[in-house]
Amino acid sequence: MKVIFLEDVPGTGKKDQIASVADGYARNYLLPRKLAREATPDALNAIQRAKSAEQHREIKRREEAEELARKLNKGVILVGARHGDSDRLYGSVTSQEIAEALNAQYHVDVEKRRVELPEPIRALGEYPATVWLYAGVEANMIVKVAAKA
Repeated sequence: MKVIFLEDVPGTGKKDQIASVADGYARNYLLPRKLAREATPDALNAIQRAKSAEQHREIKRREEAEELARKLNKGVILVGARHGDSDRLYGSVTSQEIAEALNAQYHVDVEKRRVELPEPIRALGEYPATVWLYAGVEANMIVKVAAKA
């Protein structure tokens, strides 16, 4: 019997995979536990439509991220920090602070893990930063650290 797996079944198949299994295994184990359903033409069409819709959403998200990257490229993120006599900061500017400043200035919500700094920021000045917006889509920005009032 041909079935479409609704969940991963170790040793048998992965979600949305179509496989041929023994009739008894399908009737007595997979179907009652809702791990799979019979591969009817309607079910196959439904899975094809779902994959197509997900692919379309993925393309849309990527295009939006690329557009945002074009807007943000070479942009400046202003971050205020307390410093000592020789322009050395008390501590350092973290990627969390940069993500919050990016949200405040450009209204772009980014996780701190998506902000990449080549080196820790421990003094006033301008530093390069890479903001990962989507898989393979990045924006190269400048972080300008100024004295906090």
